[in-house]
Amino acid sequence: VVIKDPGAKKIDVIKVIRQLSPGLGLGEAKALADTAGGKIMTGVGKDAATEAKKKLEEAGAAVELA
Repeated sequence: VVIKDPGAKKIDVIKVIRQLSPGLGLGEAKALADTAGGKIMTGVGKDAATEAKKKLEEAGAAVELA
């Protein structure tokens, strides 16, 4: 799951990133949200990736599955 653009609601996107990747700290999640092309999840199944994409898009991010 790759973030293309965090959108206008960056704080909401950061919250979702932290939910999806519980091991990440706030600074790491913010860095991923700030970086176009930031990989949120790797090596996950299609269902998990699709669910993550949906949550990130609901938070306002532009996301693609890679």
